[in-house]
Amino acid sequence: MRKTDKSISGTSFHNTTVGTTVHTLRKLLGIPVCEDNTGEDKVNFEWEMETDNGDVFTVYDWKEYKVLDEHEIIEFHIGGMSKAITEQAKNEIYETLESYSRKAK
Repeated sequence: MRKTDKSISGTSFHNTTVGTTVHTLRKLLGIPVCEDNTGEDKVNFEWEMETDNGDVFTVYDWKEYKVLDEHEIIEFHIGGMSKAITEQAKNEIYETLESYSRKAK
């Protein structure tokens, strides 16, 4: 899993989410491409990524309509070209999180 410079056009939500915090996503995915934590728009944070297979996906909060605390756990949406891609992305996020947690101990 890595940041992408490929187009994310055509990605959409396929009912795949990941429960985590902005703080954790920053550590795992880096700096978001969209960061407007005002709560005034549908999305406060968004990351554009690609799986190990090169499939693009996005991770974003959806319709929270509030300023997010960086340590608050929320359900982030994962967007992709298909359900299989979003599930793969979710698995890679959790694998990276587990690896990060082991190193932190």
